[in-house]
Amino acid sequence: MSHIMSTVTLLTVEAGRNVLFLFSGGLCRYRCCRDQGIACFHVSLLGYFARVHGINQLTKAFLQKTECHCQVINLGAGMDTTFWILKDQDLLPSKYFEVDFPMIVTRKLQSIKFKPLLSKPILELHSEDTFQIDGHMLDSKRYAIIGADLRDLSELEEKLKKCNMNTQLPTLLITECVLVYMTPEQSANLIKWAANSFGTAMFINYEQVNMDDRFGQIMIEHLRRRQCDLAGVETCKSLESQKERLLSNGWETASAMNMMELYSKLPRTEVSRIEALELLDEMELLEQLMKHYCLCWATRGGSELGLEEITY
Repeated sequence: MSHIMSTVTLLTVEAGRNVLFLFSGGLCRYRCCRDQGIACFHVSLLGYFARVHGINQLTKAFLQKTECHCQVINLGAGMDTTFWILKDQDLLPSKYFEVDFPMIVTRKLQSIKFKPLLSKPILELHSEDTFQIDGHMLDSKRYAIIGADLRDLSELEEKLKKCNMNTQLPTLLITECVLVYMTPEQSANLIKWAANSFGTAMFINYEQVNMDDRFGQIMIEHLRRRQCDLAGVETCKSLESQKERLLSNGWETASAMNMMELYSKLPRTEVSRIEALELLDEMELLEQLMKHYCLCWATRGGSELGLEEITY
């Protein structure tokens, strides 16, 4: 149980609401790692800390460049709590969208409906007496969550437009460990749709990289034993292949770094605090794992806003 609470400690640095969504997620992560030993679990937590920090930094940079006159679309959002964090920090975009499979959205909606700490911020921002909600969708003035299959782009676009997606606004799209579960053709179609749908946009993707080496193959074999197939793993060969996928599907600039490089750029005081909390003594394992995940970002248009200047 102490390890689960450690997950909560790491992930609630900026918002206590994360506990309402992520406690069960921490339990799942614990179950996945316990058969590999506690060292793996601690390394996994540190990797997640770096992931959250990296995506948050890029997201905030986009919001600052656009002065929050923009929209954010989180594709495959799961139980993410970024909307609530941004509201607390007075950094909300014009509208924040989340998309995931209907089953996931139903679970999240149940939490939102019955936990005032989650529902109240949405209601506070909604000027109408009621907002639209059903089993697979909620639409309010500043926040929408939609149940849809990202492989069905016509359905995705239709549902986003129904919730007042504005293609004229600068738009940030985020995917975290999503594209790798699609075939290369399916993920390319999604990336291309994202590039072509908005005149000014930024795309952030977090997923595996360097999967051709021995450590990468061990990761793949481990996931396969758990009946988890990475259908798009061939696109995760290198940082260059990750950037090329973005550039060849409509994006004008693309950058990428592995998570070990990102980890080395984190504030040292914060890293020391987290490493002490996690009693890290497996630096070699941490480096191996971090070098097999990456953060990529791409831009299209927005030169007048300086989007191409955004970096980590």
